[in-house]
Amino acid sequence: MNWIKEFRAFAIKGNVIELSVAVVIGAAFSSIINSLVSDIITPLILTPAIEAAGVADIDKLSWGAVKYGKSLAAIIQFVLISLVLFAIIKAINKVNLVDVPKEEKKKDPQVELLKEIRDLLKK
Repeated sequence: MNWIKEFRAFAIKGNVIELSVAVVIGAAFSSIINSLVSDIITPLILTPAIEAAGVADIDKLSWGAVKYGKSLAAIIQFVLISLVLFAIIKAINKVNLVDVPKEEKKKDPQVELLKEIRDLLKK
């Protein structure tokens, strides 16, 4: 059972490395999502709203003094990133269904003997 403790210690070190890789990939992924939202999704979904408002760019969408264009684009980016990360984490969790067995507690022979004596005295 000693190998389980060593495996868990190694897994913790591996998690730190995985986390640092995830941060780097997340930064690159963010630029991909930004491009996807600003260049593809926003023109496809919001073109009717932008044309109805009479502006050329989503950043210039406003209602009175409230400029909501950038906020709308940021919300779309957030939702997309959340959905993609949810799907990725769900897939990773399906793959990582390996459970490490828990170390069984060793029963003390003296305690077992005392329990037997107690049970016999009750009878």
